[in-house]
Amino acid sequence: MHELSIATAIIEQAGERARADGTNAVSAVTVRVGELAGVVPDALSFAFEVARDGTALAAARLVVEQVPAQAFCGRCAEEFPVGMPPFFWCPRCDQPSTELRSGRELEITSVH
Repeated sequence: MHELSIATAIIEQAGERARADGTNAVSAVTVRVGELAGVVPDALSFAFEVARDGTALAAARLVVEQVPAQAFCGRCAEEFPVGMPPFFWCPRCDQPSTELRSGRELEITSVH
């Protein structure tokens, strides 16, 4: 379960951000997780709960914002959902697309 190592990294980075802002109290950490990031949001939430024990974030909750995978077709300027499994074929002009606009995110967006 690589979500545990991701949760640990989130806790470390959120703690660093809190200290940089002059506080140790963190009530929530918000992360964006892309559909194609290879992270299971429920497993990440569970891992966060386990990893936060004994840290400055022991009472913090994890808020996961899921980001859908979107591709862009340069031929017809259509943005479309990629879905699972990843399928990069434009539904408008029936041509392959090579540009992924979103879906691989894994980032902390806020620490409260």
